[in-house]
Amino acid sequence: HTVHWGRMLCAPRVWPDLGGPRVLGTIGILTLVLCSCSGQPVSLPWDLPAISGWEHQGGLVFIHTESSLYALPCSPIEMEVADPTYRWVQDRAAPKLFSVTKEGHLLFQHFQAGDSGKYSCTISYVKHGVLVSQTFHYSIFGYHVLRGLDAVLLFHSKLCEDERTKRFLWVLQDKLRQLEIEQHCKLQLTATFCFPSLNNPSEEFIIQVQLEVSLFGPHWDEHCNSQDMETVTDCYCKTVWHNLGQVQLALTRFFKEHKSFHVTGTDIPSVNFTNKFVGFLKTKQCSRGYGQTKQLQRCLDCCIVCPPGMFNPPKKSQCSLCPVGTYSLTYGVAFCAPCKDGMITRVLGASSMMDCVKKERTEQAVSIVQRIPVLLLIILPALPAINFLFILSSCYWFYQEYQVTSPRASKMTGSTTKMEMVTNFFRFPRQGPQAGPDAGPASDTSHLDTSASQGGDEEHTHGAPSPAVTSNLATVTNDTTPVLTLEDRKDTF
Repeated sequence: HTVHWGRMLCAPRVWPDLGGPRVLGTIGILTLVLCSCSGQPVSLPWDLPAISGWEHQGGLVFIHTESSLYALPCSPIEMEVADPTYRWVQDRAAPKLFSVTKEGHLLFQHFQAGDSGKYSCTISYVKHGVLVSQTFHYSIFGYHVLRGLDAVLLFHSKLCEDERTKRFLWVLQDKLRQLEIEQHCKLQLTATFCFPSLNNPSEEFIIQVQLEVSLFGPHWDEHCNSQDMETVTDCYCKTVWHNLGQVQLALTRFFKEHKSFHVTGTDIPSVNFTNKFVGFLKTKQCSRGYGQTKQLQRCLDCCIVCPPGMFNPPKKSQCSLCPVGTYSLTYGVAFCAPCKDGMITRVLGASSMMDCVKKERTEQAVSIVQRIPVLLLIILPALPAINFLFILSSCYWFYQEYQVTSPRASKMTGSTTKMEMVTNFFRFPRQGPQAGPDAGPASDTSHLDTSASQGGDEEHTHGAPSPAVTSNLATVTNDTTPVLTLEDRKDTF
């Protein structure tokens, strides 16, 4: 057999154990280990500390359906350790036996959709007297190239009965087995119809047989033995395209050589089925349980196996979520399984029987979920109106506050100015100016009054008092007695 050595399609992520003795402080080191696509051994870029266990994410692995033999290494890069032991496990409930080589490679023979899943490989060895174990996690998906062939066969017969038709189909399938081996393909009879012929409807019937051709038969990939993923994918595409033409020619030649099939039996009268027509249709549809997800960058139109919680019936191109009330446990299912005892699932895409619950509880949850969009439709249109009212009320409040504050401040300012003027007008200094011995009190008072009135005028002008205050101030100023000097007083007396 041709062994296909697996190579990772992405760079695995490695998280060292932060509790290791060689880790400085609490700083974690994130190291990216690039995969080797050349097939040459690559040494580890760091010196592994002597700790008990490491966890590595190996990445995604894609294996073509019906690969003759595929070998997946335990580690994405070759490790030079002494006397290692390997242990492979799969995260599925049912235990499964694995075929593992002495180098730790997991072998897949004729890979099927059900072989997809999450796998882990633990390698254990002794280093510096300490047992070290490293675990690598892989997500494996089956895929196939998007090519197919359908054939429509028409046979004429004198009878149209279920027992005779079943016997005829068994004979036809048996004769096609040798062609399957020679062309490395699989032929499956998918449907049969029987109806009267147009020429002689009472005595002649037409048996229509639909034949589905799968190009992935035993050893179909025997010419593709490259270790590089891109190269082997290109080889798969070319091989499938070549085999498609070869199978079509082989079937055409086969039915030319086998024009009539004679069916006999102890309890069935003999009857002939004569071939009258063979038609072919090249298809580009995914197989049941597969869908186009564009996960495989090197083959975007390839069909990837549907994961649990999804399904894809025949002749469809996309995986779909399991409807409410159904679930799927495994990879690559064509139809989801219904919940038992009238139970139902809460959401689409259920992948476990535990997702099936009683209908009453589910209806309550669904009713709540269904009300959420209605509430959102009510609340969302009201939000702009609420915001507008809030802004409008804030502006109105600010305007009212401004209108009330401004007159009050103006009134307080006017009152303060008036009080200052009155105080200055009637204020008497504690010590008057120096005067002569004959100076009387009247002269001092008159002088002070004049100074006070002058000072009052200056302050009134600077403070800009109200007209009433200005009028009073003018009256006081006009009635003030003229100021006399000392010489004038002497002359008077």
